[in-house]
Amino acid sequence: MPTLRFLLPALLVLSACQTQPAPIEHRPVPEAPGSAGPMPSANPATYLQLPGWTTASLSAPLEAFRRTCDRFSRRAWDAPLSRSAPWAGTAQDWQPGCDAVIAARDETAARRIFETQFVPLEIIDRDGKDKFTGYFEPRYEARRTPEGVFTEPVFTVPSDFIANGDSPLQRLPDGSTRPYPARADITARGGPAMAYAHPADVFFLQVQGSGRLTFPDGSTLRAAYAAHNGQPFKSVANWLIETGRITRSEGSMQGIRAWMDRSSAAEVREAMNVNKRFVFFQSLPEGDVNLGPNGAHNVPLTPLGSMAVDPEFHALGVPMFVQTTAPGLGGDWSGLLIAQDTGGAIKGPVRGDIYFGTGVEAGNRAGTMNAKGRLWVLLPRAVAERMFAAGLVASVPQAGQPG
Repeated sequence: MPTLRFLLPALLVLSACQTQPAPIEHRPVPEAPGSAGPMPSANPATYLQLPGWTTASLSAPLEAFRRTCDRFSRRAWDAPLSRSAPWAGTAQDWQPGCDAVIAARDETAARRIFETQFVPLEIIDRDGKDKFTGYFEPRYEARRTPEGVFTEPVFTVPSDFIANGDSPLQRLPDGSTRPYPARADITARGGPAMAYAHPADVFFLQVQGSGRLTFPDGSTLRAAYAAHNGQPFKSVANWLIETGRITRSEGSMQGIRAWMDRSSAAEVREAMNVNKRFVFFQSLPEGDVNLGPNGAHNVPLTPLGSMAVDPEFHALGVPMFVQTTAPGLGGDWSGLLIAQDTGGAIKGPVRGDIYFGTGVEAGNRAGTMNAKGRLWVLLPRAVAERMFAAGLVASVPQAGQPG
C-alpha cells in the first residue's frame, strides 16, 4: 500500500436536496500536505459539555486510536503531525496520552484517561457550514478472466504510467511523454487487469476508491487505490440527469445501477466515458476481514471508529467527538471517532465522513447519512495549553475535571 494518498473528487455529484448522499471517493493524500493552513475557530469545552460522552461506546475508536498511536511512534519526535495543521502538535506531544490509552484495561479507564490527558475543543466553521456523511467498502463478485457479465477489467497501473502528483504522464514508445490519456482511451486499448467484474460494479468501485473482490473458489482480495490518470472530473450522474436518461430521484447509486442494467453495453460505455478521470488499483490480500482498507493515515479503517476529514484543517490521527444523526446510526448519535482518512468531497473544518464497514449492510447504513452536526477535537493537554499561551483558545479546563 503506498504511503502517498491523493485527493480525487467524487465521481457522483448530485443535488444537495437528495435523500441519499452520493458515494465519496477516498483518495490517498500526503499525511502532511502543503503549507500551514488556517487554524479553525475553536472553543474550549468540558467533557460534560460533550453530548453523550459518558455513555458513548469507546470500543471501536480505542481500537482505531491504538493503531494511530503506533503510527505516531514511528514519526520523528519533533515533526508536526501535519504541516497544514501545525497547531495539532508533534509526535512527542502525543506520546504520554498514547501510552496511557494503550495501557488502559477497559473503557472506563480509557474514558478517565481522556478526561485527564486530553482537552476537547469544539471546532466552529466561520461560515456556519457543517455536514456529516458516511462511506463503506463495497464487496463485488469477480472473475479472474472475462466470463458472462463479468467483462469490465479492474486495471492495475500500466507500465507506461509515470507518477507526477496530480498530473501523471504517459511514456510513449519513442521515449517522449504526454499527459496521461482519458478514460475512453484507457479502456479502448486495454491494459493489465487484476480481475473482471460487472461494468457497473467497476464503476462504483472507482467511486468508493477501494473494495473487496470475491471469486467463485471462495478467495477474496482487496482492490486498493493505486493512482489516477489526472484527467478532469465530470459527474456521470449529472450527465444522466441532464440528458434525460434518469430522473433526479434516480440519481443515487441504486438508481444509476438500475439504469446500467437496463441499458446496452454501448450506452453504459458512453456514460462512463463522460468522466475522463480513471482510477487504477493494486491487488492486496484481504487481511483482517473485520477491518477496512488502509485510509489516508495508512492504517486499516475501523467500522464506526474511523472518519475522513479535510487535511487542510485537521491532522490525521486526532481523536474527534461528533454529534450528528442518521437512520443508519439509530437516529441521534454521538461518539468518538479517529481522523484516519480523507476524501475529495470532504471540505471544511466541520465536515466528516464516517466509515461504516464492508458490504451491503454497511453501504445501506452509510447511505442514510447526510446531516448537520458538531465536532470536537481532543488534543493533548500540552498542545491545548500551548494554544492558550499563543492566544488561539480562550481557556483550558483544569486536568481531571470532566465537568
